[in-house]
Amino acid sequence: MIGISEIEATAERIAGHVVRTPTLPSPGLSALLGAPVTVKLELLQRTGSFKARGATAKLLSLSEEERAAGVVAVSGGNHGIAMAVMAAALDVKATVVMPRSAPARAVEIARESGASLRLTDDMAGAFALMTRLQEEGLTLVHPFDDPVVIAGQGTVGLEFAADAGELTDVLVSIGGGGLISGVAAALRERRPDVRIWGVETEGAEAMSRALAAGGPVPVALSSLVSTLSAPSVSRLTYEHVSTLVDDVLVVPDREAVRGTLDLADHAKVWAEPAAGCLLPAARRVLERVGEGARIGLVVCGGNATTGDVMSWAARFGLR
Repeated sequence: MIGISEIEATAERIAGHVVRTPTLPSPGLSALLGAPVTVKLELLQRTGSFKARGATAKLLSLSEEERAAGVVAVSGGNHGIAMAVMAAALDVKATVVMPRSAPARAVEIARESGASLRLTDDMAGAFALMTRLQEEGLTLVHPFDDPVVIAGQGTVGLEFAADAGELTDVLVSIGGGGLISGVAAALRERRPDVRIWGVETEGAEAMSRALAAGGPVPVALSSLVSTLSAPSVSRLTYEHVSTLVDDVLVVPDREAVRGTLDLADHAKVWAEPAAGCLLPAARRVLERVGEGARIGLVVCGGNATTGDVMSWAARFGLR
């Protein structure tokens, strides 16, 4: 399990490379949900998502031999962007593997940053190619199955705990579980009374399936939210979530896209559905916990184009 001392040390290490993102009350979301809402705006992070934190932490931890070999990363979008941009900034050669379903903007940014880009038919194929490239000698920077990466993501929770006012419930999106593992580790130390809720989308339910099965299991992926689409969680993230998180909620893709539109309308931020899914989940949390709740949302990323969101909204008949 990742400890608070590891997260604090990582925060010092990456401080000159990443942004301390704003933590703000959101009057618009508070009115929409009928309870006080505070947002941690990781979509304003360097590379457009929290992923820059873990990627930077791992890159800075590499030996000279590991750096010289070059790094490989697999991603549904945001980890790939973070690896490409941060590796270029730190003068490390990167190979990024993504499924063809990854957002076009993510592919474009990774390519423009100078990474060697490899596309596969699906996410399972992307993970398989990542493993093969690692076996051929590249240094793996896993998107979530790495304690250094999790400690990097945990700096989100460290900042949220320090900067937010009173909170009763914090919601965090889950793909492979690296973000919520780190955030939960920090919050359990700094805000032990806060309830922590994970959120997945239907068709990208790797963590909730793992919790039901008693450990990581492979899942079939069908969600349009590629940035949450891990073919399974890891034993490391499963152990963190099963120990530290109160529950994991699953919402339909349609509601995640509606949440993206609501974030634009009411919070005035342009997020991706991986963050939009937090709003329908927050409504369910409020139904469960009753009056007096004060909600915290980790708005994890904003790497979706206007065209992406309008296309998804049209698919679901949303206006």
